[in-house]
Amino acid sequence: MNTSCTRAEIDLGAVAHNTRELRRITNPKALMMAVVKANAYGHGVLEISKTVLENGADTLGVARIDEGILIRKSGIDAPILILGYTSPDHTASLVRYDLTQTVGSLDFAESFSKSAGKEKAALKIQLKIDTGMGRLGFMPDPLLLPDHRNDFSRIMKEMETIIRLPNLLIQGIYTHFARADIRDKTNSYQQLEIFNDLVERLHLSMGFEAPIRHAANSAAVIDMPDSHLDMVRPGIALYGLYPSQEVERTKILLQPVMELKSKILHLKKVPTGFPVSYGGTWQAKKKTTIATVSIGYADGYNRLLSSAGYMLVCGKKAPIAGRVCMDLTMLDVGNIPEACVNDEVVVFGRQENALISVDEIAETLGTINYEIVSTITDRVPRVFM
Repeated sequence: MNTSCTRAEIDLGAVAHNTRELRRITNPKALMMAVVKANAYGHGVLEISKTVLENGADTLGVARIDEGILIRKSGIDAPILILGYTSPDHTASLVRYDLTQTVGSLDFAESFSKSAGKEKAALKIQLKIDTGMGRLGFMPDPLLLPDHRNDFSRIMKEMETIIRLPNLLIQGIYTHFARADIRDKTNSYQQLEIFNDLVERLHLSMGFEAPIRHAANSAAVIDMPDSHLDMVRPGIALYGLYPSQEVERTKILLQPVMELKSKILHLKKVPTGFPVSYGGTWQAKKKTTIATVSIGYADGYNRLLSSAGYMLVCGKKAPIAGRVCMDLTMLDVGNIPEACVNDEVVVFGRQENALISVDEIAETLGTINYEIVSTITDRVPRVFM
């Protein structure tokens, strides 16, 4: 039973549409991995996973083992790749739940090989190559030694050792772009060139050919068709949000999936100069009406929006008055005389002809749309439409 005044409405029809749109512009020979980490970017991992798989996705990507186990326990049997770290101590669980683990170092691979041997099982893995992200993965020689432009000898030795390790089933090899969401794709194509060069050398020198090669995130799916390879990995675009303002938007029409809504709990008339919320940092410039709304920073509504953001009331923008509190936020609705207690408030989304987009809030905060949706906390119920 949903007793909360605040809710995140999730439009599964929009998820289906976005998945089909991404599938439409993807190389038809390439598979699609739907990235559903972090509770599907805050949208509800189980419902989103089922929807994307029904509409064109072939496999799922998560960040952590517990996310993968949760999906498996729900009855979903599609391939799942863990993109982040898992301790080799959890090899038994990886095998039990048929999860594929990313491996980005020789030591890591050797530990998993030993652990899988103890379990008398074969662990599915994928190799991650760091072509310039600087995060996880094997780093090719040219990035460590720029003067060794065509020298891949060190990483080739590591790859050869891993390929020969027992108890590991190599399912794929991949990399991740650091700047695919900017207009200038020079760096991304350099990353792709390094990755393709390494994969070709592995094939020519030792006959190794990974079943699946992949590199394309949402931005690259849209802007870099040459990077689709054997599989693409859209994340943010599945949720109807473009990776940045610099990504081409004419190729694909995305529909926002989440709207965040609450309601007015209390209305009070205040005089000129009346201070509102902690610290009294906001004061009424004239007689006005203050609406108290049932949402705060404990719900994931950023405190930096204090006296800076807006919400929609009766189809009009109402400015935030004072500091955002843990559970409540106050709005100046003096110019919205029709506002009433229990009226719906749209924190982001559309109300009548007015819109507050996730991108608008991100711009106000100087951050990215990913952060806005993924940090809506678990105490906000997800209502699936």
